[in-house]
Amino acid sequence: MAGIDLELAHAYRADPKQESDYALLPLEMSFRDGGAYALLGPSGCGKTTMLNIISGLLRPSQGSVKFDGRDVTGDTPQQRNIAQVFQFPVIYDTMTVAQNLAFPLRNRGVPEDRIKKRVGEIAEMLDMSGQLQQRAANLAADAKQKISLGRGLVRDDVSAVLFDEPLTVIDPHLKWQLRRKLKQIHRELKLTLIYVTHDQVEALTFAEEVVVMTRGKAVQVGNAEALFERPAHTFVGHFIGSPGMNFLAAQSAGGAIEVAGRRLLGARALPDGAIKLGIRPEYLKVASAEAGDPGAVEGIVHQVQDVGTHQMLSARVGDTILKARLATSAPVPAIGQAVWLRVLDPHTCFYRDEELVA
Repeated sequence: MAGIDLELAHAYRADPKQESDYALLPLEMSFRDGGAYALLGPSGCGKTTMLNIISGLLRPSQGSVKFDGRDVTGDTPQQRNIAQVFQFPVIYDTMTVAQNLAFPLRNRGVPEDRIKKRVGEIAEMLDMSGQLQQRAANLAADAKQKISLGRGLVRDDVSAVLFDEPLTVIDPHLKWQLRRKLKQIHRELKLTLIYVTHDQVEALTFAEEVVVMTRGKAVQVGNAEALFERPAHTFVGHFIGSPGMNFLAAQSAGGAIEVAGRRLLGARALPDGAIKLGIRPEYLKVASAEAGDPGAVEGIVHQVQDVGTHQMLSARVGDTILKARLATSAPVPAIGQAVWLRVLDPHTCFYRDEELVA
């Protein structure tokens, strides 16, 4: 296993001049030895580019890649001793499950007794012990992907194991099972794992730390709680959560903020000028109009959805739709009714130029 340090940028075109020319904007990032990480973001944000640079399939146009302090920028994946699992299963259909799992070890001249032991361990972890003698061609897509995962994990001397959206072809229930398996395997083997996905549930349930990416930039690195409670960038607030964070344009002046024409008191000290107020639907509460709540704004109910475990209230405040997650037992306001929403809360975040005000 290895600690990995990146200090690089990458552009697929020669002589990049502006941000849009880069697939990866200049960044400095470290992955600690034995850590479990996820690269999370929408398609085209640069996460697979970063993964391929780490693996050695792609050389960065600027900067360096270091494993345990050693510069490996010019090394091949074989020289870096990387295992990579791709989006679609890469296996040999003519071989049995056992032969597929053993292939990376036999390629490296590992003794047969050691191969047998290691294949047995990985097969047990993946619940495939009873399928070892079956030909891979006869297996379902999820079993084939489990073989692909197993081939990535079977070597215990790799610098890192990289996963590029490996659960895309798996049905939702099996995805949940395989994520649990990967977490269990990480705890047992202490491998450095880096997992690329556009699915926030996969990232947040698998990784100890998540790198959220957009437009070639890593905008926040943190655990699930940090990403949910204190998004460092408005993109993280939008992208994490279902639905994402509510944002309202505001003006800050003299220790108070003005939102939708209403002066709100109780905000902490903020720089004067244009800001955005961000609050999760989970923390947006319906306030009492009679109480004259100094942290609330008035909205008009736009929609109420009963989703079983809760009700989702949508209300229009000026030109913005805010969403509030209400208990199923809460009174349901009528469409078109005025409602007061408490937007100032201990969980409220404030943003200037899309970045969190510290």
